[in-house]
Amino acid sequence: MRIVILSKGNTNYSTLRLKEEATKRGHEVRVINYAKCFVTLESGNTQVHYRGKQIRDVDVIIPRIATKLTKYGSSIVRQFETQNVFVATTSISIVRSRDKLRSMQIMAKAGVGIPKTVFARETADFHGVLEQVGGAPVIIKVARGTHGNGVVLAETPKAALAVMQAFYVEGVNFLVQEFIKESAGVDIRAFVVNGKVVASMVRQSLDDDFRSNLHQGGEGVSVKLTAEERKTAQKAAKAMGLSICGVDMMRSERGPLVLEVNASPGFAIEKVTGQNVAEKVIEYVEQAAKTRRRTDKVGA
Repeated sequence: MRIVILSKGNTNYSTLRLKEEATKRGHEVRVINYAKCFVTLESGNTQVHYRGKQIRDVDVIIPRIATKLTKYGSSIVRQFETQNVFVATTSISIVRSRDKLRSMQIMAKAGVGIPKTVFARETADFHGVLEQVGGAPVIIKVARGTHGNGVVLAETPKAALAVMQAFYVEGVNFLVQEFIKESAGVDIRAFVVNGKVVASMVRQSLDDDFRSNLHQGGEGVSVKLTAEERKTAQKAAKAMGLSICGVDMMRSERGPLVLEVNASPGFAIEKVTGQNVAEKVIEYVEQAAKTRRRTDKVGA
């Protein structure tokens, strides 16, 4: 097959691994920087251009869209969708997953375990918001963010009120979530491909940081999930309409709680677990591209 990986950098580890495994299996692979693509539109004729040439004769698109370029990147993915090219991760699922509120709404509706969450913007009832999540300490997040950025732990009611008031003044949408004490600084990343967990690790912060993301200096260790954790990761991926994703969960006294579902998960989990995740992704792409089973049923 002729595969295009949409990625900002062809030296990115995840991109390199996907290209390596696809090439090994006999596919023709190109890495294209979607940020440098442009689209021309006219009735009955749409084209995507890169470096002065039209991108044509593509069988599969594997998107690796950066959070800061979600809107533009998903638009490029959508253009290939309109041209009937198979995409491993749909444009709508990318957009959904990057919106923290939207993803929480979808998972709550699907019955996926999540931390109790309040969404707010221009409210003066800060005390009421705190009461809804059980009081301080609380986690406060901007509605869009990744790698642990835009996330604050407010340990006292006074600190929580100060952060919320600052967001209020700036007109920023924010989420307030209950703080799961027993899981502070620790979370689980489950890598899901085609409804199956193919690798999993526990991420632990290296200091007293409550965030465990590897991008924040966290350390990963391979872990075997419980049956409930595995089912939760699968359920979250299905709810979000993602065939390839990283599901981040916390272990709580009431069971696993999903924090986020990442539509472009990194492949550092391979180094931690020794699992060939890139190969599983390419195997899925081969199968799915042939059967074209990619109808989005989330409806949100």
